[in-house]
Amino acid sequence: MDIDTLIELLFNIAPALIVGAIAYYFFKQHIENETNRRHFLLQKDLQKETYPLRLQAYERMTLFLERIAPNKLLTRVNPTSANKEDYESLLIATIEQEFEHNLTQQIYVSDQCWSITQAAKNATIQMIRKATQQEQTDTADKLREVVLTELMDKPAPSNAALAFIKQEVSEMW
Repeated sequence: MDIDTLIELLFNIAPALIVGAIAYYFFKQHIENETNRRHFLLQKDLQKETYPLRLQAYERMTLFLERIAPNKLLTRVNPTSANKEDYESLLIATIEQEFEHNLTQQIYVSDQCWSITQAAKNATIQMIRKATQQEQTDTADKLREVVLTELMDKPAPSNAALAFIKQEVSEMW
């Protein structure tokens, strides 16, 4: 085989190689686009089903935080006796029961939202325990008074969590 035959063969094969490479590139792009389109449609369908569940979870977290806000909790849960320790236990048990009732909602909210909700719950319990330890707190009614007075100076722990939930839900739109 001489050089002229080799060059002629190369000229005949080169267009086929170029067309083949272009076809491969376009088919590859087409397959990637189809995969992305199918993935997008699947996500869209999933979102249609999970969106209401997520909103419901945020609603439940909001309700939980509203119910454990000390000013609302103290007016809703009345002391059964004058003993401050009994009232403290009743309040904490009420908070824990509310929390356990909403445990499954963590699946639908972000990890950060769940952590902030837990922190609000723990801070509320800590506020109640701290108020119980104070010297001037000698009865259940005095415990209520001390906690409510403390809320005049600083916002309830649930307020920050509620603000976070509102912000997170607004980002969903």
